[in-house]
Amino acid sequence: MHAEFAVAKVGKYATRESGDTVEMVERPHGGLSFVMADGQRSGKSAKVISNIAARKAISLLSEGTRDGVAARAAHDYLFAMRGGKVRADLQLLSLDLDTRTIVVTRNTDTSALVIEGTVVRWLEEQAHPIGLYRNTRPAIHELPLGPMTGVVLFSDGIRHAGSRHESRFDVAAVIEPLLFHEELSAQLLADTLLERAIEADRKLPQDDLTVLVLYVHPAAPDDVRRLSVRFPIQS
Repeated sequence: MHAEFAVAKVGKYATRESGDTVEMVERPHGGLSFVMADGQRSGKSAKVISNIAARKAISLLSEGTRDGVAARAAHDYLFAMRGGKVRADLQLLSLDLDTRTIVVTRNTDTSALVIEGTVVRWLEEQAHPIGLYRNTRPAIHELPLGPMTGVVLFSDGIRHAGSRHESRFDVAAVIEPLLFHEELSAQLLADTLLERAIEADRKLPQDDLTVLVLYVHPAAPDDVRRLSVRFPIQS
């Protein structure tokens, strides 16, 4: 098997900086963790908030802290720093090779989509954003690591895409047909979902849009680890 992660993100229309932050770290006992944070509102102020949450979580994960503990610590830190006056949606996605599981940790009211072969299902357990209430806890799900298994996480901008035009954006309806694609990949899933969300907003994203995908392929082409990033530079 080999696991592929992919991220696709774009900022809100007419806003110079995205309020969403995505960070990656290698787990000390094997595997990778990604942290996705969505700060309150959008733009520079939201970026500051999401950076606080993401960097706190990622620093603890790099030291071997469990995902749920890292999420709660990020909440405590944001709550202490901002006095319960700001919020952030926080989602952690980990490939844990020590336990041979995929760990999904959520502090958001946005659901997560799980792929099992050609079937999708939702992780819909209620979880509150961090930073507002003292005793906030994450929703944690551990999935067995296996071929053709995947997880799709996304910010609330994806969920609400098209809402200003009286249309309902259906994430599952976008993902399901792609599972039969001959060249299925995490990047294909992430790029397509982001593209459709932008189209739903009529090419003018009404919020920061971020998609994070993990997909486990049945076979590994070789033993090489690869990382590729495409980052647009504004002129």
